[in-house]
Amino acid sequence: MRNSIKCIALGAVLAVASGCATTIPQGGIWTGVSLPVAVTANEDDASKKGTSSCTSVLALFAFGDCSVDKAAKDGGITEIHHVDWDARTFLGIYGSYKLTVYGN
Repeated sequence: MRNSIKCIALGAVLAVASGCATTIPQGGIWTGVSLPVAVTANEDDASKKGTSSCTSVLALFAFGDCSVDKAAKDGGITEIHHVDWDARTFLGIYGSYKLTVYGN
């Protein structure tokens, strides 16, 4: 019985800690973050903005186009100034991701 409790406790700790060493901050229940992706040496102010998005369901299915190229085309951008990324996830059940490109 004691070994079963230890195994369950260890499994719970591993499940909670599994997202700790990732490149993006991840919440076990809810994630809502905005992060920079890239900045260029282009010193002009960004006058245009384009976005691309993708979705994940049950961590089993993912669809959409979150590429920089898609976002740049969406905003009519030929010179990229910087790129930002937004992620919203809930319990791994649903995830919504958006890439935003700024430029001219």
